[in-house]
Amino acid sequence: YKERAAALREALLESQQALRDAGFPVIVLFGGVDGAGKGDAVNVLNGWMDPRWMVTVAFDAPGAEELERPEYWRYWRALPPKGQIGLLLSAWYSRPLLGRAYGGSEAEFDAALDEIAAFEKQLADDGALILKFWLHLGKDGQEKRFRRLERDPLQSWRVTERDWENWRHYDRFVLAAERIITRTSNGEAPWHKIGRAHV
Repeated sequence: YKERAAALREALLESQQALRDAGFPVIVLFGGVDGAGKGDAVNVLNGWMDPRWMVTVAFDAPGAEELERPEYWRYWRALPPKGQIGLLLSAWYSRPLLGRAYGGSEAEFDAALDEIAAFEKQLADDGALILKFWLHLGKDGQEKRFRRLERDPLQSWRVTERDWENWRHYDRFVLAAERIITRTSNGEAPWHKIGRAHV
């Protein structure tokens, strides 16, 4: 990796310039289990590429203003303009994933996935390139990463009680994730799975 990093960075910058010239938006979604490296991947891309032509958005629970509007309003607002790249963490996949992992019905889950597929088709039909990366980490590897982060005084804030609660529901998350990937990966918006069992 270290030997190839410079060439990879140069290729990314060239691609970014070609994108500017082509004038269509690129939406890069990062999903996956907690601790798998979504934030790390986004940080590397922000360090390697020209930040003037990139937008990075990490979605948390909707705020008061967002709750007063249609669900996808917050996502429309975050989309990159033509010629730019948007790096989106979790985005429209978080709510259905969490809902299903914590006992939401299969019917509600499937309805949410149908909405997602329709939304992504609309974006693709409008000329957006959608790249989705699912970062996976085995349950043991996830626990080790959490423990390592907790021991680091500069990183311990990254692990919350909610992360540990999600870890306790790991198997439910994996089942829901498999369904998400199966139902929403297609030629217009394919998922690219990147996984490892341990850290």
